Amino acid sequence: MNIAMFTDAYYPRVNGVAVSVKSYADELAKRNHKVIIVCCDYTKRKGLRKRIFKSYFYDNKSKNLPNVQVLRIPADHILFSKEDRAARITQWHTIKKEVDHFEPDVVHINSEFLMGWFGVTYARHRHIAMVFTFHTLWEDYLYNYIHMLPAFTSKAVGRELVKFYLKRANEIICPTERIAGVIKEYGIDRDADILPTGIPDEIVTIDKSKNVSFTKQIFKIFPVLRNKKILLYVGRIVKEKNLDFLFDVFSCVRSKVEDTALLFVGGGPELEPLKEKAKKLPQSWNICFTGYRSRTELAYFYHLSKVFVFPSVTETQGLVTIEAMLSGLPVVAIGEMGTLDVMQGDNGGFMVKNDVTEFSDRVIDLLSDSKLYKTKSAEALEWGKQWSMNTLTPKLVELYQKGIDSRKLKRK
Repeated sequence: MNIAMFTDAYYPRVNGVAVSVKSYADELAKRNHKVIIVCCDYTKRKGLRKRIFKSYFYDNKSKNLPNVQVLRIPADHILFSKEDRAARITQWHTIKKEVDHFEPDVVHINSEFLMGWFGVTYARHRHIAMVFTFHTLWEDYLYNYIHMLPAFTSKAVGRELVKFYLKRANEIICPTERIAGVIKEYGIDRDADILPTGIPDEIVTIDKSKNVSFTKQIFKIFPVLRNKKILLYVGRIVKEKNLDFLFDVFSCVRSKVEDTALLFVGGGPELEPLKEKAKKLPQSWNICFTGYRSRTELAYFYHLSKVFVFPSVTETQGLVTIEAMLSGLPVVAIGEMGTLDVMQGDNGGFMVKNDVTEFSDRVIDLLSDSKLYKTKSAEALEWGKQWSMNTLTPKLVELYQKGIDSRKLKRK
C-alpha cells in the first residue's frame, strides 16, 4: 500500500504528532508498505527555503528505510510559536505534482493546519480515501499559543478547526476513547476507531555497555544526581504540561525522603522561565534540566531514574508515560485526559487527582516501600506491552483499508 502522510509537525520539531508519524511510517516501511511524509521544512538556510526539496530524516543514521520519503515544504516562522512553521500556500501545485509521482492509495492527515488542508485538498482532487487522526484537542491547547484571543473564542476556533477534518474523513482514528467521545460533543454523527501511538522496541531497549558510559556522563554533568533517587519528567517544557506543580511535589517528597532529585528532560519555550523559577526554590540545587535530548537516549534516562512523574492535565495520550512503563519505571500521574485512558487506574504506578499532597504521598510510598516498588515496576512493564508497535501497526493498515472501502461505497 502507498500511504501519503500529511503533518504540520515533524522532526526536528518534536511533539506527540511527530513521534506518531515517524513511528508508524518506519513500522509500515518494515512491512513493505511505501510512505511519503509531507511536512514543513525547518532549515534556516535561506537558499534551500526558496524551493521544494526531498530529504530523509532518521533519528538513527544507520537505519536504511528506502520505503520512507520525507517531502519537505518551504515554510515560515509562526509569530505565536517559535518551534512551529507554517507551510507556504503557494506550494500547493508543487505538492500535488510531487505526491502524484508517489501515487498514494490513501491520504493520512495528522494535523489540522495548512499541511492538513493540503492533504484534504489532494485527496479530494485525486478522488482517493482520506484518513484523519484526531491527535490534539485544540479547544484546550489553542489559548496557550494565541493569547490575544479570549478563551471562549480560542475554544470555538479549536473546535471548528477539528470539525473541518472530521466531516470530510472517510475514516477517523482517535488515540484514546476519551478523544473519540469528544466527536459526539462536536455534533459529528460519526464513529471513530481507537488506535494509540505505539512504542517501537528500540525506544525502550538499552545497551548495557552504553548504559554504563551514559550514566557516567550524566553524573559528570549533574553530579548532584549521583546516589539520588531521581524523579523524572520527560517531555516538552511548555505551559500546558503543568510543570510548576512538580516543584511543590518535590518539596513535599524531600521533606520525607531527602536523598531525592528532580530531573527534567526536554526542551521548549518555557525551559528558561522554568529554570528561573527553580533557582528561587530552597531545593534548587537538586533540580536539574538537560534540555532537549534525542529520543534514542530516553531509555537510558528511564533506567537511570526511580519514579516517572507526569503532571499534565491536557495530554491526549502521553507517550512518555507508556515508554516509562515499558522500561519498568513506575509512574505517578494526574488522572486527566490521556492518562486516564493509558493507566486506567493504578496500573503501572498510581493515577492521582490534581492534588499536590496525594501526588507526593504516592511518590513517597514508592520510594519508601521496596516491596511495593518491585510490584509496581513489574506491573508497569507488563501493562505497557499493550502499546507495542508489532501489535498496533497491522491494525493501522486495516483502518486504511476500511477508509478505502468506505470511499468506494460512497461513490456507488
